[in-house]
Amino acid sequence: MLKFGSIIQKRGVSSSVRVFANYGKPQNPPIDTSIHMRIQPIVREGETIDVKRARLVYQSRKRGILESDLLLSRFAKKHLSTFNDEELDEYDKLLDEPDWDIYYWATKNYTVTPLPDKWKNSKILQLLQHDAENKDREILRMPELDLKNTK
Repeated sequence: MLKFGSIIQKRGVSSSVRVFANYGKPQNPPIDTSIHMRIQPIVREGETIDVKRARLVYQSRKRGILESDLLLSRFAKKHLSTFNDEELDEYDKLLDEPDWDIYYWATKNYTVTPLPDKWKNSKILQLLQHDAENKDREILRMPELDLKNTK
């Protein structure tokens, strides 16, 4: 019995040592932060304005971050039906940006994510910032998904 107990104890110590030693394999190399990989946006050709509006409504709702979903879906519901083709293109390009960047730019929190020069004079971003202020202090909810009102 005593011999069996000492074997278990030895295994416990030796296995933990092997874990810390990583079985003699090198540790993961440090991450090179100078590498920036980003998937390029899909170039859509021949898309009608109605299809573009419907796509942008969907992309505004399904961002992956609830804060962005709420902010952008309300914005899309309110403004997309009045946007011309150039304004829709600008909004489409804005949606290609990372969710948290859009959120911080819309809420004017530039200390977390600085505003790039290409968005400093954006009419679309200014409209989004105005909506994000919520001056009427209304309770924000996701709008119903109604594609008939986006035309």
